[in-house]
Amino acid sequence: MNSDHTYFTISINPQHSNSELSVLFGGEGKPVPLHKNGPAVYDYYLIHTVLSGEGTFEMQNRTYRCAAGDSFIIYPGELFSYVADADQPWHYTWVAFTGRAAGMLLSHIGVSLQHAVIYGSNSRVIRHHYRRIRSCFRQSDHPALEDLESAGWLRLLLRELGQTNSHRLSVKPVTETEIDRQIGQAIRYLELQYTQSVSIEELARNLGYHRTYLCKMFKQSTGLAPMQYLFKIRMERAKQLLETSMTIDQVASSVGFNDALYFSKQFRKWTGAAPSVYRKELKA
Repeated sequence: MNSDHTYFTISINPQHSNSELSVLFGGEGKPVPLHKNGPAVYDYYLIHTVLSGEGTFEMQNRTYRCAAGDSFIIYPGELFSYVADADQPWHYTWVAFTGRAAGMLLSHIGVSLQHAVIYGSNSRVIRHHYRRIRSCFRQSDHPALEDLESAGWLRLLLRELGQTNSHRLSVKPVTETEIDRQIGQAIRYLELQYTQSVSIEELARNLGYHRTYLCKMFKQSTGLAPMQYLFKIRMERAKQLLETSMTIDQVASSVGFNDALYFSKQFRKWTGAAPSVYRKELKA
């Protein structure tokens, strides 16, 4: 038992990972009244969620009073301190993590150095996610798999915190209409599915619009009909692939054409040169 806590448990990830998001350790504790951490600096991100009681968190010359359901986030390299209340010391759970995507993901859920506390989360759901993170490191003889699983649960935790913090999330301008949003989805669909056989009818149905109406609004937004936009994506990607050692057949298949001859004909229309000629010109 940690002498500064009436209850304390911690689980450490045995796997050293350089992935985009990796849990280092997770824990839960009930510190004694006025128990304090800091002032100090860590080299990782650390999220605490208060399950009961109260306390105070300080970072970037800001002081936050936190109670049950609130979460505070420590940033690497930032001086911080936090202290349990004298009368109702908090009971909290925590997770430490690193990774190339860590800061970006926190930004996506509305957290920043200037807004380092999320108020009023669903502590029952949150606590479940924290427990699952800790349990990842007690199950198997495969630490690499445990690292993957814990990162997955961390993402779910961040999603739950982001849902609570939705008023701070980056939103599109209020002037954006529903059709603008749907056109954005259509563009995203084409950018991800250009290697497949794409049906505009199916796309329109999935978005809840008639094909004719979707095509009209799509062209107003992009200057191109959906199939023209798809064709542009495929041709621009083909130009990139022709810079590699892939065969013409392989390039054609990679951009959604089952017939290499038909692909060559369409590519010539787009660029003014057959794929083989275009490739030679690149090397010239």
